[in-house]
Amino acid sequence: MYYLLLPLAWIYDGVTSVRNFMYDHGILSSESYDLPVICVGNLTVGGTGKTPHTEYLINLLQANGYKVGVLSRGYKRKTKGYVVATFDSTASDIGDEPYQMKKKFPDVTVAVDADRREGIYNLITNADTTDIDVIILDDAYQHRRVKAGLNILLVDRNRPIDKDYLMPAGRLRENASGSRRADIVILTKLTEDVSDGERSQLSKRLCIDSRQQLFFTGLKYGNLYNNSRAEIPFEELDKYNILVVTGIANPKPMEDELTKYVSFDVIHYGDHHVFSSQDYRQIERAYDTLQSDKPRIIITTEKDYVRLNKEQMPMWSSVYALPIEVKVMNDQQELFNNQILSFLDHVRKDSRNSNIPEREND
Repeated sequence: MYYLLLPLAWIYDGVTSVRNFMYDHGILSSESYDLPVICVGNLTVGGTGKTPHTEYLINLLQANGYKVGVLSRGYKRKTKGYVVATFDSTASDIGDEPYQMKKKFPDVTVAVDADRREGIYNLITNADTTDIDVIILDDAYQHRRVKAGLNILLVDRNRPIDKDYLMPAGRLRENASGSRRADIVILTKLTEDVSDGERSQLSKRLCIDSRQQLFFTGLKYGNLYNNSRAEIPFEELDKYNILVVTGIANPKPMEDELTKYVSFDVIHYGDHHVFSSQDYRQIERAYDTLQSDKPRIIITTEKDYVRLNKEQMPMWSSVYALPIEVKVMNDQQELFNNQILSFLDHVRKDSRNSNIPEREND
């Protein structure tokens, strides 16, 4: 099947390469902004950790006094055009990942628009959002009509781009040479620090040049929580019989972590899965067949948790979300943070936008 798809992949490569050439040489225009814009994206389809990395940036920027706006496509939402999230928004209105971010960061302006240029224009001109200091573009690396001030490219350690192929034969959205547009490249989902020798090899494989910074990140997991915010630490998971339900691109890292503590049953759905009545019946049957010698619980991701319909889950109080956070490996957290904050300092000093706050150590 792979060989049959290669001709289509070559055609796709040709189309995307021509498109990138036209942007690189000014034949097609990209718009830049006085307001700092940070793009978090990837070269592959799904599963590199964009949401937790975006949340990391939100935490960092808020801690340093910046008012943050997040602009996403709002994948699989049922609305069209530009929508700003409110406390009454649903995952159907804005998409599961923006909805998750709005729930976790109520003070952050979260908006969705498939046209990122139009979305940025609305964010910086609408009266309700003109106080934003910095915009994070979630999953917009291929949106060349916008020229972000800082491009952060995420690469899954387990799915290296130099060994992948263009769609539909592989998972690449564009040629791996597109990594050259990144200012910061992050190799994600590591489980341990990287040696100097391995770092050098990875830099060569990813074609990191002198202009780019390479960082490594892993994931850390918090205590599970349910709708009443009751928590279960990992060390107590063996007290429960567990069903894991996921609708994400790559559940393996999560399941590998859980396996360290307990065995469990699993139901997998596709990425951004829209749960149907049939799915809820399947989940309920699987939950009911768990042994009853210990309390039964369902563990899911935060992204799935906000999409599940509690009205169709009589065991809702036994459904727990597993929160994840990014950790910067190799003791480089301070260096990474300073790279982000230095970019904002540079924009503030060189921009006409005097509303961007100064850091305390300026």
